[in-house]
Order: sequence, then structure tokens, then C-alpha cells
Amino acid sequence: MGAGQKKKAALVIATLDTKSEEVIYLKNRIEEKDLDVVILDTGILGEPKGVAPDVSASETAKAADTTLKEIRKKPSRGEAVDEMLKGAKVITTQLFQQGRIHGAISLGGAEGSVMAAAAMQVLPPGFPKVIITPLASGVRSFGPFVGIRDIMVMHSLVDIAGINDISRSIFDNAAAAISGMVQQYRPMEIKGDNLVPITTLGTTDKAMRFIFQRLERAGYVPIIFHTSGVGGQVMEDMIDRGFFCGVVDLCTNELTDNLVGGFHDAGPHRLEAAGRTGIPQVVVPGCQDFFAQGPPHTVPEKWRNRKKYYHNPVFTLIRPSIQEMKEIALRLAGKINAARGPVTVALPLRGMSIGGLEGGSTYDPEGDRVFFKTLKKSLRTEIPVIEEEMHVNEEPFADRVFEAFQKVMAKGPAKPFNERR
Repeated sequence: MGAGQKKKAALVIATLDTKSEEVIYLKNRIEEKDLDVVILDTGILGEPKGVAPDVSASETAKAADTTLKEIRKKPSRGEAVDEMLKGAKVITTQLFQQGRIHGAISLGGAEGSVMAAAAMQVLPPGFPKVIITPLASGVRSFGPFVGIRDIMVMHSLVDIAGINDISRSIFDNAAAAISGMVQQYRPMEIKGDNLVPITTLGTTDKAMRFIFQRLERAGYVPIIFHTSGVGGQVMEDMIDRGFFCGVVDLCTNELTDNLVGGFHDAGPHRLEAAGRTGIPQVVVPGCQDFFAQGPPHTVPEKWRNRKKYYHNPVFTLIRPSIQEMKEIALRLAGKINAARGPVTVALPLRGMSIGGLEGGSTYDPEGDRVFFKTLKKSLRTEIPVIEEEMHVNEEPFADRVFEAFQKVMAKGPAKPFNERR
């Protein structure tokens, strides 16, 4: 490092009332890698022991517009954690914006890890993030920790309670990991001039590959998102960040899962970012004709008699009812109608997924008919609708989707509101 050059720093987020010893150890290992350490205390019940945080628990509480005294009066532990994580998010945002941190790491149990994870959610994609927790085992849900960010979660094997031969090895590895990530970190420089996201699942993989090839030949860089509930959320976040010039939304199945409570639920705001920002988009209702559940023996009784597609030992794909297909179409139309920029809808009338093809286990021509009819009737009249007597995975249908994308791109994005007359 050159003379006068400031060291990079790793943010350590932890509850120092219970994890001071572990934080001291981790801090020393990181500093051995020639990095600075910034410590953010999210402890609620006690005081640090042998370590002085850069941001005290009182300051964290103040950032949440409250005090540590008031937080300690909360009737439940969860309510106290809710307040502290608000403050942790505010402080982490400030440290990042000030350029004081270049990576973030935490160690802790359930509450400490949840607070740290919430704080890390404010950090951008690509920014180094590591969480060490005993909850990071295969039987636990990773959603509360990872969310829609690229967070590395390390299983601590043992409870984070002291330094021993096992925890020492884990902490050493974690310190080396975050140190290496911080040293190599370069902010993502994504202008979005030629990046195009394509949404897909395994049952539309052929269609995705056809479209991918055509986009590449035209000079675009396709970015694939798996619409498993998280993928759609990540794409929406990146659209809002200006990463992309246009969108090929081939699979909108996450709307179906949101309606019925399937595994691939991306929340209520899926299919809104492109319309809100005004970038061109082509929307295909790929995989809209099923929602995801677990292994066959775990499918709830209320869906046991539905048409099903055995996708793999982990996922069973369930056909929605005709009424659900109608409601899905109405919701999809509402999202598309709200678009400020150019949008085209392409409908594969002979099936939206592998199982939905004639002869397939989830084939339901009446459900498809109701869906397509409702969608067309509910769209704004000026929105182009392409209807093809093809299955979604047929190559000629991919040609039509690509042609539609070229046309919406030629129209360009909508102007920002402050530039519109």
C-alpha cells in the first residue's frame, strides 16, 4: 500500500453484549490481513466487554429514532430486534455512502444474524457480505438471511459462544474470506446499455435458449433470472437500479404462486419495475399455468386432486383452477397496463409450459382459453398482442418474441417524468 493511501475496511456487525470475545478474535484476524475494521454494535441487553465499537448500541438505537432505554422496555424480544435492525440499516447505509466500508461481516445467533442480514440488504450487489451463524444449516430457511442480496452464509457448526478449536477454524476462514473479498472488491460498473434480462424456469429452457442466441447475435448481453420467487425479486431490484435497457419477461409464473401461495412467490410487486421505469419490455405468460409445491407426498390435501406435473423429486407443479387462471390474467393485465414505456404481449396459444402442452399432465385447454381471453380483454387497446398457435418452446415462437423485442427497443424507453411535456 502506498504512503498515505487509506486502508480498506470491513464492517463487523454483532451484538457485543453477548459476542464481544468472538468479535475481538475476528477483528484481530481481519486486521492481520492489513485491513481496518469498523464495528457496529446491535446489542440490546448489556454492554461490550473488552472492545470499543465504532458505532455503539446507543447510536444504533438513535438511528432508529429511539433510545436503547426505550428498546429495552419493549414487551417482546422480537419488537426490540425490529427497532435495532432499523438503526443498523441506517448506519450501514451511511457508512457505505461515506466510503468508509468495503465489505461487511457478522457473527451471531438468530437475532444477531437477522439484524445483520437486514443491514446488509441495503448494500449493493457485488459488495462483499458474509454472515456466520449456527442457523445456516440445510434444514433452515435462508430467506431471512440472504433476501435478494449476494450474501455468503457460513455455518458455524457450533454455537457462537467462545473461542475453541472448532470456532477458531471457522472464524479464521471467515476472516480470510471477507479480507480477500474486500481486497478484490470493485463496485459493479453496469450502464445497462445492452444488458437484457430473460426470465425462465426449466420448463421453458428451450425457449430461453432460442431467445438468448438471437439477442446475442443482435449485440445484446442476455442475463438469465430463474423465476423461483427470489430471481424475479432480484431482477426487479436491478431494473430499478438502471442495470438493463429492456426486458424479455418470458416467465411470469411468480404471479401465479403469489396468488395461490406457491413456493415461487416473488411478492405482490413482481412485474412492476420495468413498467415503472419505462424501459421497453416483451411479456410472455410462460409457466403461468402452474404453481410450485414440494415433493408429491407433501402436497396439501386441497390440491391433491389437481392436475400435476412431476418436475423433479423436490418440486411438484400444480395446475391452477379455471377461476384462478382468470384472476391471474386480471392481475397480469393490471401490471402490464401500468407500464409507462413500450410493451408487447406474446401469447403461445398451444401451451405455456412442458406439462401444459396437449397430452401433458397439466394440459387444460379450457383454463388456457379463459386465461388468454381474459388477458386480451383486460389489456389497454393500444398494447400490441401477438397470438401464435404454437407452444412456448417452439423456435418460431421465439422468433416472434425476438422480433417484438426489436420493435419495442426501437421505440425507446419512456422519458423521465421531469422531461415529459
